[in-house]
Amino acid sequence: MSLSRRQESLRGLILPVAILLAWQVLAWRASTPLFPGPWQVTLSIWKFYPQIVGQIGYTLMRAASGFLVAAALMIPLGILLGRLKTVGAIVEPIMDMLATLPPPAVIPVVMLFAGTGDAAKISIIAYAAAVPLLMNTYEASKTLHPMANLVARSLRFSRLETMLRIDLPASLPMIATGLRLAVASALLVSVTAEMLLATNGIGVFIQRQQENFQIANGLAAIAFISIVGLIINNLVFQLEKRWLFWHYRSSDTHGNG
Repeated sequence: MSLSRRQESLRGLILPVAILLAWQVLAWRASTPLFPGPWQVTLSIWKFYPQIVGQIGYTLMRAASGFLVAAALMIPLGILLGRLKTVGAIVEPIMDMLATLPPPAVIPVVMLFAGTGDAAKISIIAYAAAVPLLMNTYEASKTLHPMANLVARSLRFSRLETMLRIDLPASLPMIATGLRLAVASALLVSVTAEMLLATNGIGVFIQRQQENFQIANGLAAIAFISIVGLIINNLVFQLEKRWLFWHYRSSDTHGNG
């Protein structure tokens, strides 16, 4: 790691450390279990670590299932809508409407058709992940450079070949952004859905701790899922940089130029 990169990382720690210190001081002054400080939360993480990890496993499995369903359906659909301009223009207002609809609002509708089991929770998670995936893929496919169509015609590609060999690769940078947003949405909504429908998972653990006024334990679970989410987001970003090295190399070249 270069010196400038290390200094940048250290500067990035200043605000979080200051917040934690201020939080701890306020907790000491409050002297109540209803306002635990970072130290109490750390002790709760240490104490409930096995239980929290077990519950996060259920959450991650549901989030991954919903995300994979959304990715398998929305990426091809987004490319198709971007290619079929008329159909895309008709569907676009619906996509804009769904983008403003909070995923928890669809829970009663999902329960009518899928009950309250894992199928319902995965459906809600898939909906949350589907919106950013569909919109990013559609926008990327819709705004492809006109030269791409000329290349497809000159190579005599069929419509399916054009979507697979030209539209998909050219749309990958925006699709990758949609994937990162979808991963975050899937994890967030998985916790929310568990609080309302599930009998296990980190959402249930947090809710039960809050109901029993075990605030430190609940905050420990929140801190843990936040760290897991940060790690997952970083892994997705690193995979994106590795798979789309040509895109980042081109961006760096233009930026330096």
